[in-house]
Formats: sequence, structure tokens, C-alpha cells
Amino acid sequence: MPANLLPLQSGVGNIANAVLFGLEEGNFEGLTSYTEVIQDGMIRLLKSGKLTCASATAFSLSPEMLTEVNANMASYRDRIVLRPQEISNHPEIIRRLGVIAMNGMIEANIYGNVNSTHVMGSRIQSGIGGSGDFARNGYLSIFMAPSIAQKGTISTIVPMVSHVDHTEHDVQVIVTEQGLVDLRGLSPRQRAHLIIEKCCNPDYKSLLLDYLNRAERLSYGKHTPHLPTESLGWHTRYLRSGDMRRREEN
Repeated sequence: MPANLLPLQSGVGNIANAVLFGLEEGNFEGLTSYTEVIQDGMIRLLKSGKLTCASATAFSLSPEMLTEVNANMASYRDRIVLRPQEISNHPEIIRRLGVIAMNGMIEANIYGNVNSTHVMGSRIQSGIGGSGDFARNGYLSIFMAPSIAQKGTISTIVPMVSHVDHTEHDVQVIVTEQGLVDLRGLSPRQRAHLIIEKCCNPDYKSLLLDYLNRAERLSYGKHTPHLPTESLGWHTRYLRSGDMRRREEN
């Protein structure tokens, strides 16, 4: 990659915004963006000079940042371009530019499939937006989330996602506060071991390793080991008890 990286795409949400805020403190200069929605973090990067220009379809700004943009529109008008969605999300353009796609997720499973829309498989949290367009066609596809949710009762790394928005073939990098794993060129079993090692919360690591070890021994096939009767058991435990962690039977 060049010193100023490749054009950045950033999804909507607190995690995506936090990553953009982090880039403001980073060493990269002369950044560019080709995205669908501009959030607060991107405006801050423009204001600081870290980001030279941004292409998008829409804004999703806090009231404070909207006031900032309106008050200084003359400064931003030459650095922001708004395009129709069929252009901003066009697969050929995304691929030609080599966009770095950075999107949030609800959960990922140990083989790299990502759920970005449905909590426990059925309660919709958000729409998929343009994340699929960028994940499938970008030069680099990154998905990010905290390793746990709901005060630790939910792990965002699970044996099997309860809903699939982005298949393992479109997910190249997974990041949590525990670490980062680059999945490119790895077999499914290599992916599983690295995701557990690098991205899983310590409270859930032994549970995931136990599942994977048993799946490697007992599953119908060895390429992508799964235990179908258990793979969604974590979600079932949460729905029954309010905690994904294994509980002892009375």
C-alpha cells in the first residue's frame, strides 16, 4: 500500500467512528475516503487535515458536527463529493480504487462468517447498508466489534453465527479489543484457531477451544468441523439464562 493507504470506507456506528477518531492520532497523512456515509469521525479527519477528500452518498452526523459542517461549508465543499448510491456503491469502482472496507459486526464465528444485522438471529439491530458491496469488492475487508456485549454475557465470537450477512469468503480481517487476525490464505481450521487465540474474550476462550477440539474429532467432515447439535447452543443458552457461558446443571 502507499504511505497514505488506499481510499477508506467506514460503516455506520460507534465502533467505526472510534476507528476514525483513532486515525486522527495515527501516523498516516494524506488519507482519502470512498464511502457511502460520512460520520463525525470523517469530518474530524477533514478538519484536522489528515483526510484530504471524501466521496459519499449521505451524511450521518451528530447535531454538534452538523452545526460544524453548516458553519464551515465553504471549507468542506471542495473536499466532499456526494454521489448517487449506484455510483458510491458500484462494485467495479470499489474494486478499481482498491478500497479498504472497515465495517462493524454483531458477531463472527470461528470460521470468519459475519452477522452484522440480527441479534440472536431474529431481532434486527440494523440494516446491512452498503457493507456487502464494499466487503465483497474492496481490496481489504475488515470487520470490527468488542469481543463481548451485554456486560460480558454475550460473546461476539461464537461457534456459528445466528445469521449470515457476510460469508467467510468476503471477510479478510477480524478485529476486537483483544487483537487482530488476518484470515487471508488460511484454511478453515487455521482460521478457527487464530480467531479464538487473537480475538476471543478470555472468559470464552476455553469454551470455544473445547467446542473446536471436539468438533475436530467428532464432526462429519474435517474441512470445516462443526457439531450441528451444538453450534447454535451459545445463543440458546443466552435466550434461556441470559448468559452465553456454560452453566452447571442443578
